[in-house]
Amino acid sequence: MRKATLNPTPDQTFEVIGEGPYDFADVLRRARKMQEAGDVEGACNERFRAFQRLAELIPEDEEINLEWTHRNSRAALELIRASAIDHFLINDFEMSAALLEMLLELDPEDHLEGSELLAFDYLAMDEQELFDEVINDVSDKYASREVLLLWSAYRRDGKLPEGELKRFRSHFAPYFAEFTAAEHPADEAYLRDIESEHPTPAAQARELWLQTENLWVLWPGFIEALKARRTEA
Repeated sequence: MRKATLNPTPDQTFEVIGEGPYDFADVLRRARKMQEAGDVEGACNERFRAFQRLAELIPEDEEINLEWTHRNSRAALELIRASAIDHFLINDFEMSAALLEMLLELDPEDHLEGSELLAFDYLAMDEQELFDEVINDVSDKYASREVLLLWSAYRRDGKLPEGELKRFRSHFAPYFAEFTAAEHPADEAYLRDIESEHPTPAAQARELWLQTENLWVLWPGFIEALKARRTEA
């Protein structure tokens, strides 16, 4: 018997009510513990199976927005995003994008900022038109937006746009330094910094590099193009 329901709210959203495998808050907590204990594969499988169970609950012919303030519904959304990251990191960009597209359907306000990773997925798949649709949902306060715009242009024409490059170097200097550095160690100093209450811009820049490093292994030409412009005044 199905042990979960979608309960409508007065705000025209839905709450995922469930127990056992449909207690998504518990699943999320369990997956985090597994990952912290070193069972990364088990944690990934736990998150993906949770997504599959949630997907079975969602009717195909009805618009469903999950209630962000509801604990179990929010956990369900967090599991989708986490599984999208899992697939992104193993270069399964198509599945990652599919998960994030579902996330945005269930949470149009994009509380978890899935649009940012979705933009990386679309570029990795060379889906430039889809990228153009989603990039405006990524805040121009984020260095990741500049990386995305630069990489998009490089994928289209094989060169870096001067305006975006200038903005990246001037507005996001720690990120430009990190993306053109020879090494990016996730050492103790970095971990202390990024886990502190107020991480430095340099640590945040390294975090973005580490989160996207799999892309630059596949497409090193973009990074080489950035490095070639490092010595300019």
